[in-house]
Amino acid sequence: MTDHSHTRALIFTGGNLGQWAFDYMSSHDYIIGADRGAYFLIHHGHTPHLALGDFDSVLPEQMELISSRSGELLSCDAVNKDWTDTELAFREAVKRGFKEILLLGALGTRFDHGLGNVHLLRQAYEQHCSLTLIDENNEISLCTDSIQLNASARFPYTSLLPLSLEVTGVTLHGFRYPLNDATLKLGWSLGISNIIEEPQGTITISSGLLLVIRSRD
Repeated sequence: MTDHSHTRALIFTGGNLGQWAFDYMSSHDYIIGADRGAYFLIHHGHTPHLALGDFDSVLPEQMELISSRSGELLSCDAVNKDWTDTELAFREAVKRGFKEILLLGALGTRFDHGLGNVHLLRQAYEQHCSLTLIDENNEISLCTDSIQLNASARFPYTSLLPLSLEVTGVTLHGFRYPLNDATLKLGWSLGISNIIEEPQGTITISSGLLLVIRSRD
């Protein structure tokens, strides 16, 4: 279970990371470095509580740093494993009792890995956890009933896409393009690129799993 001094888990992945990622860190976070994400943390002067993965994307000298400067190391075989390093890190965070998890840099150049990481939102829902994926240009979360969003200069656009076959009862308040009891079906682009025009925008649904994607150009 999680240490009482840590209320949230931050997972730094091997995707696209930058200085922006450190804006999300606080002293109460449990820091996990997944594969190259562990080296990114150490290279920038941060000590991960846990470094995890097959570490097939780091050089031998980088691996030495990861081994010597991480609070804990969990290494696995690069071939004989079922999950990606990011999913391994997510599962480990859940196993350790964290109910709020941020996944930083999970949307890199590999579309297959990026889409797989987005699908972790469904697993988080099934595990009764809050998971948010963040990179420099996007913030992705899941709405299962209702959610309130503050207007954001960093992420001015909000897009809604089903993660289930359909999402019913979609109602928006505070958005430029309102919806009232609408249905969004998998494969439709109806919910893409809306803008919050009030201090807060509210999204309410009746059924389904709705991806809430906040982004910027």
